[in-house]
Amino acid sequence: MEPLRPDMFDEICPSSLNPIRFGGDKWAGLVIRCLEDGPRRYSELRVPLHRVTPKVLTQSLRSLERDGLVRRTEYALPVRRVVYELTPLGRSMLEPMRIACEWAADHWDELLDAREA
Repeated sequence: MEPLRPDMFDEICPSSLNPIRFGGDKWAGLVIRCLEDGPRRYSELRVPLHRVTPKVLTQSLRSLERDGLVRRTEYALPVRRVVYELTPLGRSMLEPMRIACEWAADHWDELLDAREA
């Protein structure tokens, strides 16, 4: 599996303009996108989500886990590590999210204008 790129998300991230959020969490959708290709460790998620504080990222992961979209697995041996992965329910969100992202991209200027007004 390829490592996550630091520039995976634009600096002007559309997550703040996308009106579709999970439980009011603007970062949850980005976390789901990071887990799209398979399980990731917390430190891997921090690479593309470097603008998210560690506390907020942890809150997002816990919220997604509570909602059944993400599974947290802790391994004790040989070295303690934790990985996060999408559940089948979480995977079912990928297509609607793709459509929502396309919609936000198509209406980017209108969304910006509305926010500025």
